[in-house]
Amino acid sequence: MLQGFNPANKDIQVYIDGELLHRDEAKISVFDSSVQGGDAVWEGLRVYDGRVFSLNAHLDRLFDSAHALWFQGVPPRETVVEAIRQTLEANDMHDDVHIRLTLTRGRKITSGMDPRLNQAGCTLIVLAEHKPPVYPESITLATSSVRRNSPMSVDSKIHHNNLINNIMAKIEANQAGADAGLMLDKDGFVSEANGVNVFLIRRGKVRTPWADYCLPGITRATVIRLCNAHGIPCEEARLSPSEFYVADEVFTTGTMGELTRVRAIDGREIVNKYGGSVLEQVQEMFRELTRSAGTRLV
Repeated sequence: MLQGFNPANKDIQVYIDGELLHRDEAKISVFDSSVQGGDAVWEGLRVYDGRVFSLNAHLDRLFDSAHALWFQGVPPRETVVEAIRQTLEANDMHDDVHIRLTLTRGRKITSGMDPRLNQAGCTLIVLAEHKPPVYPESITLATSSVRRNSPMSVDSKIHHNNLINNIMAKIEANQAGADAGLMLDKDGFVSEANGVNVFLIRRGKVRTPWADYCLPGITRATVIRLCNAHGIPCEEARLSPSEFYVADEVFTTGTMGELTRVRAIDGREIVNKYGGSVLEQVQEMFRELTRSAGTRLV
């Protein structure tokens, strides 16, 4: 699962606060809040045939996250959309593209935690890369000792850049020889994997953890909506690791990798005991949606 360098991205242009810069020249200030304290929010978007999938849902979450963190000087939605369009156009990007959209609290007048030191408005970064879905056909998970943070800490519904506990879970997964870390909540119920949401399928019913200790992902919401629209039973629930062990199918969802089958968790193979694949049905419904939905920008 380790990503490699794509030569197609050698000379990409990156948007930073109204300028398009070669990737080697694309830099932000050492006084920027993202450098000083990981103080930023972000979104991952995917482009299909010139259409940005679920653009409005991603922008809603970006602006909600910025508001929850009391960002000031947030650029208008129209500015962000235009920045995305300019970046895609400058790089002649139309398909198999992933966008990392970042909004930081901005540049400080001097080092320090106090947001009142941020007097220049937010910093907007649009990093678009030629990047097909990065996950292989199937992956493995290893349960992490690192707990997913609750609303008592930094609410996971805020899509912030401070991802250190997810990174620590990924390190544990690397050491265990797994592709991703399965993160639990404080009570030992499954929350999500370190970078994606998780679903199980048992006897034809699709289930996913409540979004109390995990990011309520855009792809996650799309899967729930597709299941409901096509008569596939689907519910949110409190789910333990053992329920995932004995599921007929397990999969992850996320913009970077779309829908990916999980073949084993903590060394337990996921065995479909009832035949047929609900996951394949959902994957095809999702692929069909991406062939037509989205906001055309290029």
